[in-house]
Amino acid sequence: MSHSIGRTRWKRFAAVLVPSVAAAAALGVGMAEGALAASFLISGRTFQISADTLNVRGLSIYGMVDVTRHGTPVPVTVTGFRHAEIGGLCQSVVVPIPVLGPYTLRLTGGEDERVEAKNMFIDSKTLSIGQAEFEDIDTGVAAGAVAKGPINPGDRHSRYFDPDGIAQQARSAELTDVQVTAVAVTAATLHVPDLTMRLKQGRRECF
Repeated sequence: MSHSIGRTRWKRFAAVLVPSVAAAAALGVGMAEGALAASFLISGRTFQISADTLNVRGLSIYGMVDVTRHGTPVPVTVTGFRHAEIGGLCQSVVVPIPVLGPYTLRLTGGEDERVEAKNMFIDSKTLSIGQAEFEDIDTGVAAGAVAKGPINPGDRHSRYFDPDGIAQQARSAELTDVQVTAVAVTAATLHVPDLTMRLKQGRRECF
């Protein structure tokens, strides 16, 4: 059923992701039973991404299963953006170093001029948003029928992709206080003004 009736607001975005997470879990069961085959490999480690603001044109959300190099299935929610403008971007990865302990590699950008991305996909374990506003939104659309937002070409041609699975799409979205625990990010283009990279001892993550 379409919910394309203007703007929709949620204080918490997590509730919107429940159907997609459930679909990802179902795909994980299918792989465990030998019905699916891995399409690409991930490291299996998570990293953090945060943004003060995220303005999107063309949003999609659907379930998938990523696989580590050792063959471990990792159910994820894929969030896709045709075009995104990101303010206050932060990405952090904690790297354990023998003897020295943990170090954090932290990248920031988009403080004065927004980061721009095209055909960007975030494979996430968790996603939290302080405030979300959607325009022309459809919840419960079949993943194979998603048209307002993008589907990762690698996912669409994967045996993990269920065209009848539950997905969500919106013509546009305005998100604030975004916090993501991700396993993979891809983008066709990514323009990051004022990019800064720092490696510091200890845990200095984005959130």
